[in-house]
Amino acid sequence: MARSPRMSNTKGDESIDPADVDYSRRVGERLRAIRRQKKLSLHEVDEVSKGEFKASVVGAYERGERAISLPRLQRLADVYSVPVAQLLPFEESDPGLDPDSVSSRSRKLAIDLVRLSEMTGPSAEMLTRFLAMIQLQRGDFNGKVLTIRAHDVRAIAAMLDVPLEDVTARLDALELLYRPAR
Repeated sequence: MARSPRMSNTKGDESIDPADVDYSRRVGERLRAIRRQKKLSLHEVDEVSKGEFKASVVGAYERGERAISLPRLQRLADVYSVPVAQLLPFEESDPGLDPDSVSSRSRKLAIDLVRLSEMTGPSAEMLTRFLAMIQLQRGDFNGKVLTIRAHDVRAIAAMLDVPLEDVTARLDALELLYRPAR
């Protein structure tokens, strides 16, 4: 298997554009963020990938010291079970993709994604697709819980065919509200 060359300040006789180095660093930050969301150590990535991604190599990608090829990026996305676009940095001009934006809702609804995955039927299918879209937009792939923001509740009300004020009660009746273990 061919190895990617280490990044350095020069490439042959010409200088590397500082923007390229900065982009590699930002890609590395995204790789680290997704790995941590998946609660994987570097060594666990090595194990899960059956040695395809050595801990030292993933660490170098994450530090921006080593460039990752597109085919390797696709394979790493497969290992993390996320779309490849989520491993790339967000553009600052696209606030709709900012995973850190804050909700104005005072009481957030946390959906139990594990419970939802056990459900069947048209409502469960619609909710699953809708919440998967939200996860994709936010870059949130922990796979267990998803916090719903105020502007998403209206769509959920339509999917569940209940008035807006009854969404929480309906989700509770379906046992979809996340209840942390005590």
